Amino acid sequence: MNQALRNIGRSLAVALPAVLVLSGTLAVARVDWAAPPSEVQMLTATAEEVEQTPQDLLRDRLLTTLRQEDPAVALTALQTAVNDDPSLAPHCATIAQSLGEAAVEKYGSAQRAQRYSRPVCDTSFAAGVAQAN
Repeated sequence: MNQALRNIGRSLAVALPAVLVLSGTLAVARVDWAAPPSEVQMLTATAEEVEQTPQDLLRDRLLTTLRQEDPAVALTALQTAVNDDPSLAPHCATIAQSLGEAAVEKYGSAQRAQRYSRPVCDTSFAAGVAQAN
């Protein structure tokens, strides 16, 4: 019995690499390497989305909220997100600063953007407003 298992193992050790090489070669030969650019871009965008961290996703969502509504709504959502998921706390200041910069972009002046300042993540929103000015 032991000898039979050894013989099967040796046969697999010889045959398996050959099968893998052959199947890999056939798979590469069947790929359409001249895919239309739109498909290539779509694949790239999908790969970038997969690589986004939770804080990046939150920042992007809050920036969209700020642009569609106002900074107060985005800052409230930031505070809620940090309260709900404390692992986001180390990124709170950076996100709030990005929101401050985006508020200046939206309103065109630091004075108008500063009206929305709140003590979310200390004074990071105000720092972002000042930095964008």
